[in-house]
Amino acid sequence: MNYFAGLLIVFALVLGNAGCSAEGGKQNREAAVMKTVPVTGCTAKQKAEQTKMGVAWYRTSGEARALYYQGYNIGKQRIEESLKTKVKKKRAIVLDLDETVLDNGPYLSYMAEKGISFGSGWGAWVKKAKAKPLPGALSFLKYADKKGIDIYYISNRDEKYMDATLRNLKKEGIPQAVRSHVLLQTGTSSKEARRQTVEKNYEIIALFGDNLGDFFKTFDGKGNKARSLEADRFRHAFGRKFIVFPNPVYGDWEHELPCGS
Repeated sequence: MNYFAGLLIVFALVLGNAGCSAEGGKQNREAAVMKTVPVTGCTAKQKAEQTKMGVAWYRTSGEARALYYQGYNIGKQRIEESLKTKVKKKRAIVLDLDETVLDNGPYLSYMAEKGISFGSGWGAWVKKAKAKPLPGALSFLKYADKKGIDIYYISNRDEKYMDATLRNLKKEGIPQAVRSHVLLQTGTSSKEARRQTVEKNYEIIALFGDNLGDFFKTFDGKGNKARSLEADRFRHAFGRKFIVFPNPVYGDWEHELPCGS
């Protein structure tokens, strides 16, 4: 089974879950998720082939660009809606950086070409500070800034890359790119504590990311079956408070890649 056939099966199951009736809905969803493609383990060659296909789609498809525009259009709508209501705290939005605000496409292509893992050469790429904003990101962030929305960037880039990250953001004109608004990883990949730090003083009206862990702690440390069930449970938040971007190259999902002959 090839990479895209596996994805189509997973997508079909997720869509089927969304259409479950109220009667026996939970049971049906769990049964459907359990039927996802079995994990058989990937050979290095299989994973390299999958990575190349994912990078090709991410970097060349109009659909990928459209999904970024769509996500940021929804973000603008969320801000407009929020500004019509009263909140007890100041408003803020929270965004992941890589493959959410910043496009690491050149590095991903290099990774795919060389057949190396995501971490190999990552530090050298980050230090170059050459990542460009993704479609719709810069205009949306400038709009949010102009509307008085505080912007926080919570990324699992290592804290040691703070200077390079700030340099990259400032070079691209990303607003509110200051140390106090860029929260990088200091010991745990879970972003929950960093989100809670923002929530102490702000009403978070929207979160943006390419990995489910960018939104809520319930997705942390779980396999794909459990994460799919949690996605069903939070289905009403997606497209409203949770805004998801595409990343077919890397993420928590890839630890259980479906591989076949």
